[in-house]
Amino acid sequence: MEIEANSIQHFKLWSQLELQEFSDKFVIRSTESPIEGFSVSRFDGTIEKLNGDMSFGNPSKVSTIYGVAGTIRLLAGSHILLITSRKEVGNYLGFPVFRVMSMKFLSCNEASTRLTSEEKKDEAYFMNLLRVVESTPGLYYSYETDITLNLQRRCNLAKGWMSKPVWKQADPRFVWNKNLLEELIENKLDGFIIPLLQGSFQTGHLKLKESPATIALISRRCTRRLGTRMWRRGANLEGDTANFIETEQLLEFEGFRSSFLQVRGSIPLLWEQIVDLSYKPRLNIIYHEETPKVVERHFHDLLQRYGDVIAVDLTNKLGDEGLLSSAYATEIQKLSSVRYVSFDFHHCCGGSNFENIQLLFDQISEDFEKHGYFLIDTEEQILAKQRGVIRSNCIDCLDRTNVTQSYLAQKSLNSQLQRLGALSSNECISMFSEDFEIFRTMWVDQGDEISLEYSGTHALKRDLVRYGKQTMTGLIQDGMSALSRYFLNNFQDGVRQDAMDLISGRYSVNRGSPSRVQHSGLESLSYLPVASALLIGGLTVTTITINQAGRNTNTYLSSVLCAGVTAGVMAIVKANGRQICSRPRLCGLL
Repeated sequence: MEIEANSIQHFKLWSQLELQEFSDKFVIRSTESPIEGFSVSRFDGTIEKLNGDMSFGNPSKVSTIYGVAGTIRLLAGSHILLITSRKEVGNYLGFPVFRVMSMKFLSCNEASTRLTSEEKKDEAYFMNLLRVVESTPGLYYSYETDITLNLQRRCNLAKGWMSKPVWKQADPRFVWNKNLLEELIENKLDGFIIPLLQGSFQTGHLKLKESPATIALISRRCTRRLGTRMWRRGANLEGDTANFIETEQLLEFEGFRSSFLQVRGSIPLLWEQIVDLSYKPRLNIIYHEETPKVVERHFHDLLQRYGDVIAVDLTNKLGDEGLLSSAYATEIQKLSSVRYVSFDFHHCCGGSNFENIQLLFDQISEDFEKHGYFLIDTEEQILAKQRGVIRSNCIDCLDRTNVTQSYLAQKSLNSQLQRLGALSSNECISMFSEDFEIFRTMWVDQGDEISLEYSGTHALKRDLVRYGKQTMTGLIQDGMSALSRYFLNNFQDGVRQDAMDLISGRYSVNRGSPSRVQHSGLESLSYLPVASALLIGGLTVTTITINQAGRNTNTYLSSVLCAGVTAGVMAIVKANGRQICSRPRLCGLL
């Protein structure tokens, strides 16, 4: 299982697997070494290593798979998650990286005991959640190395760590399927255990005056407070925040490697924004005696991992956002070890004034230069270390945050290329149109992936990243994405949140315990067509009768009546907005 690469022994996972289906079991084995594999009982999900046993007879079906993402046990039995298709998307430090294109659960529950009627309802819901999990976007992995560790941390580890199984190398914060791997780990199936990273992986090749360079952009999504846009806001009591992402921009040039890190994450207070059919639901700050400790825990973790921290707050200073921003500023300013910078992005950069982001950079440029970046030479000798990190946030930590991070990444890239001699001291990447387009496209695509994982749609303000200004096409695209977000957040994200809570282990399925699944009488998607039909029908009839109102008094009275009924229906729908919307059933918000 160990091969030679760059004079370093490193662990390699089996990359070509065969799934054999028998009447009583599934057998998964390596096609590179057929004696390596394991079987899974179709009756109770029991896993057994093959230990060279090949005497199973003829399988009823044989298919190729590309990895085992883990197992999960529900009420009726066990299910094993397989990677059924993949796509190579680039290299990380010389090792191929793949994106998961499709996954499939195999059910191993044919001998399950009879379930009660309540358990059958729960199991049907769990099975629906597994189908949601199968379509999880933005999952990446490598057979030959761990991709959850940034370059600086990798270089700080003791020599020989790459000889360990890949799952032991990984940073557990960024292993999406960590909870699913436990049974495989218990059975010592190291060659089959693939840590999956959720986030984004982009690569680009620059020419730079005929001096080729490669950029990789890797975003790593933390699993500690995994969730959807409206159902995972703020922090939990441990200080873990929603949509926390570490983004690494990795440059390779003439054997030198340079890494620049940034992080983003929800405002680390206890707060919520419950959907209620409003386009912009009210923000609610949860006042708790632990709030100061929550903020302290969050930043203590960042200081331990990244060094100095500058917290850049991009939220508005008016309305609900303003109240939340003010509460954040009050708490963070109690921490002498963290610098807080408030920058109202919409006020300063609105109306196509994107160049005003320079005002933010002017405030942080001195510390930004001190933080620096990580750099190693061709002999892997450390020439420079990154001594701090900028933590950016807006409300969703998607759109404004991505624009800001791309701007800071460009500044850092210029410094790195100038130091390595790829650019002169008065040149910058934006002077080379083809290379600059590659750079900006990577950041747009990365922003889209992160947004899809959290909100379900592409990012907004994509044209600010790509062109440095707002365009009419961009405004139209933003409008369409905003409407899509509204629909998904109100009518689908409750189920998506439950799927994440189930797969991450935040909700545990316990046979024989009272059901904790909150079944509602009517589902949100069954409310939706009824409410929509009443509203649209009422508005249509009202419009028609108003147009005819001048003809006679009866028609006028009918139009008034229709308008009143429509207004009443709208009031009822709005008053029951929270019940109509899709809500998570498995876990609470904190």
